[in-house]
Amino acid sequence: MRGRCIIFSAPSGSGKSTIVNRLLQHPELKLVFSVSATSRAPRGSERDGVEYYFLSAEEFRRRIAADEFLEYEEVYPECFYGTLKKPVEQRLDEGLNVVFDVDVKGGCNIKNHYGERALSIFIQTKSLEELERRLVKRGTDSPEIISKRVDKAAYELSFASRYDIIIINDDLEEAVQETLTCVKKFLNV
Repeated sequence: MRGRCIIFSAPSGSGKSTIVNRLLQHPELKLVFSVSATSRAPRGSERDGVEYYFLSAEEFRRRIAADEFLEYEEVYPECFYGTLKKPVEQRLDEGLNVVFDVDVKGGCNIKNHYGERALSIFIQTKSLEELERRLVKRGTDSPEIISKRVDKAAYELSFASRYDIIIINDDLEEAVQETLTCVKKFLNV
C-alpha cells in the first residue's frame, strides 16, 4: 500500500523537532524523514543524501525549471532550500509514510500537492510571550535573533488555520500524545 505524508510546521521554539523525533520512535507508523535539498555547502560532517541533498545554486535552478520540487524557497540570494519530488515518491511507493519538517509556505505547497494523502500539523505555543520565554531559556540566540524569531513567529501563526490540525504545545507529553493519536488515526494504525 502506498505511503502517506505528514507535514509539520511551527515557529522556532514551539517544540516541533522534539515532537517529530518522538513520533519517529514508533516503528508501527512506518515513518521516514524527508531529506531536504539545499544549495549551501555541507557543514561539519554533513553527508549528501543524509542530512541534505547538496546541489549547486545552478543545479537547484535547473531542477526548479524542470518542476522537480514539491516546494522550495530562495532563503538568501543563491541559497535555496527545498523538497525534491523523486525521493519522496520513492519512499511513498515503498509503503513508507514521509514526515516533512518545513516552513509554513512549504507545508501549504506539499499539502496542496498531495491533498487528502497528506496530514498537515501546525505546532504552536499558547502565546508569543511563551514562545519568547522558551527561546530565551534555550540560551542559544542573542536578544536580536530572538526578537527576529518572535516577529517571524507572528507571521507564521497567520498560516495556522490552513493546516488540518493545530497542536498547542503547552505540555510536551500531552502534545506528543495528541500528535501521536492524530497521526495514528490518519494512518489507520
